[in-house]
Amino acid sequence: MRFYHQFCLLAAVLAVQVHAQEATPSAPAPAQTPVAAPDAKPSIENAVRDALGKNDSDVEKSNQLLSQTLTAVDKSYTLLKRGEKQLTYDLNYTYIGQQTINTDLASGTPTLFSIENTNSHTFTNSFSMDYGVLNNLTGNVTLPLVSKYAQSAIHDGISNTFGDINVGARYQPFEAQRDTPSMTVTGRLSLPTGTSPFKVISGSGLATGAGATSLSGGLNVNQIVDPVALFGSLNLTYSLPAVASQLLGTDELVKVQPGVAFGFGAGFAYALSYSITTSISFQESISAGAKLRFSSGKTNYTSSQTSGVLSIGMGYRVTPKTTINTSVGIGLTANSPNMSLDFTVPFSY
Repeated sequence: MRFYHQFCLLAAVLAVQVHAQEATPSAPAPAQTPVAAPDAKPSIENAVRDALGKNDSDVEKSNQLLSQTLTAVDKSYTLLKRGEKQLTYDLNYTYIGQQTINTDLASGTPTLFSIENTNSHTFTNSFSMDYGVLNNLTGNVTLPLVSKYAQSAIHDGISNTFGDINVGARYQPFEAQRDTPSMTVTGRLSLPTGTSPFKVISGSGLATGAGATSLSGGLNVNQIVDPVALFGSLNLTYSLPAVASQLLGTDELVKVQPGVAFGFGAGFAYALSYSITTSISFQESISAGAKLRFSSGKTNYTSSQTSGVLSIGMGYRVTPKTTINTSVGIGLTANSPNMSLDFTVPFSY
C-alpha cells in the first residue's frame, strides 16, 4: 500500500512537469509580453474617457465665449491687448407706448374726458471703436445715428440725425486669474451732440439726445464658473446744467439741472456649447428729480424716475474672434421702454 501511494505521487509530479513544458514556448519571444493582454482593455477605456472628458482647451474655448458674451452685455468685461483695435456695430430698436387719460374733476363730475395715445419707435445705429491703450486699459468712442418716429395727438413725424457721442475708458486694476472674480472700472463722457429735448418746440420736432453733458463712473465684477458666468455692476451719473430754450405755456424754460442717476444690475451667462451662449440680466436706474428754471425767475422740480429692464440674450460664435449677440429687453416700470431689441457684431483687427 505504501508503494502504491509513492507511485501516485510520482505520477502527479511528472504530469505537472509535462504540462509546464507544453505551455512554455520552445524559443523565447521577447516581443510578446504575457502581461500586455490584461492591460489592453483598461488602455482603451482610458482613451475613450480622455476623448469624452473636458480638457483645458475646451474650458478655454468656453471661457472665451462667455467673455465675448459679457462684452456684449455691458461692453466692460473684456479688455483688448495693447495696440489691438475693435470696431463694433450695434443696432437697437426701442418702442415706447403711452396712454394718457385727460379729464377735469373740478365740477365734481368728469368733463373734457379724452384718451391720448403716444407711440414712439426709435432705431439707433451705433458705431463703436475700441483701442487697447495698455493691456489693462481700453479707450472707446461711440457715434450713434438715430432714426425716430413718433405719433401723438399733437405731432406725427420722423427725425434722422446724430445722437449723443460718447467717449469712455475701461480699466482693469488687477490681472484676471482663473477661479477669481474679475473687476473693471469704467468711465464715460457723454456729449450733447443730438437734438436736445429742452430746445424742441412742442409739436414740431423730436429729441434724439439727452440735451446735457454727463459724466459716468462705474464698477463691474464678473466671475466665470464654467459653463456659467456671473456678473454685476454699479454706476453713478452726474449731468452738467443744460441751457434750454423752450416755451411752456406763457413762460420760457431757460435752464435745466438734471438729477443724479444711480444704476445697478446683475445677471448670468450660460454656455450651451462652444458656439452658443444665453444670458439673462436685470438693470435698474434711479434718477433724482430735475431742477427747472424759467425766464420769469420761477423754479420748479420734477419727480424722480425709476427705470427697470429685464434682458434675455443669445450669443453665436461665428469665428474665434467674432460673436454675434442678440437680446430682447422688457420694461418693468412705467418709465422704461415697453420693448427693446438689440443686435451687436464686433470686428477685431
